Amino acid sequence: MSLGLYLQQPFAQHALIAGALVAVTCGLIGPFVVMRGMAFAVHGTSELAFTGAAGGLLIAGDAVAGALVGAVVVAALLTALGGQERDRDSTIGVVLAFGLGAGVFMLSKYDGFATAATNILFGDIFGVSIGQLWLLLAIGVAVAVVMLAIRRPLLFASVDAEVAAARGVPVRALGALFLLVLALTVTEAAQVVGTLLVLSLAISPAAAAQRLSANPVAVTWLSIGFAVLATEGGILASLASDTVKPSVFITAISFGIYVAARLAGTRRSVAYG
Repeated sequence: MSLGLYLQQPFAQHALIAGALVAVTCGLIGPFVVMRGMAFAVHGTSELAFTGAAGGLLIAGDAVAGALVGAVVVAALLTALGGQERDRDSTIGVVLAFGLGAGVFMLSKYDGFATAATNILFGDIFGVSIGQLWLLLAIGVAVAVVMLAIRRPLLFASVDAEVAAARGVPVRALGALFLLVLALTVTEAAQVVGTLLVLSLAISPAAAAQRLSANPVAVTWLSIGFAVLATEGGILASLASDTVKPSVFITAISFGIYVAARLAGTRRSVAYG
């Protein structure tokens, strides 16, 4: 089937819409993830979405709802146990190890098909339903509203937490709220590229954007643009190939954008150095 015929099918249209929603959300939070050094937090939270999905299947037969509830629980645990910033990575590692074990245990107790849970690991963009599109839209709008509301103090706290705290900025509360937003976004993105590849949308576009500009507003727009380009391009390439999963193309395009931005950024610094 040609690409044109594929694009007339509802599953392809749903995939493109879902991809755009996830890309915009990831592109919006990505710069703060990179600035705050939270790449491992993204990795840990994305893999723990599998635990939530397994629990959701076992308890209510709904993997997506379980993954979202699990994201909130993980954010609360990391906030409660994280303590100082230097303790964050070790806390994530401990929670990740326990959570994956719990996920495997719950999945072993589930009598039905575990496809919905494993799809959280590897992504199933062509299986997005109308109901899931509305859920993705709701999460995206909620994330955008929260990020717009806390953007300035969060930027201040990300650049210099000690000075921000001295100025009365609620650094710890902002960190907890951002961790919750991050968990929801990562769970959302997992439906597109899977938890194992979610770094390609939550990290790579923002990392590329920061190579090209130091202006926070420009970095945000570039991050969103790169994420949308990688996601929509990956979906279209997958439809055209008819054999390769979208996540393969999405990660490849994201990596290509980062390499190009890194080379362009290096030339730019040499030219002005």
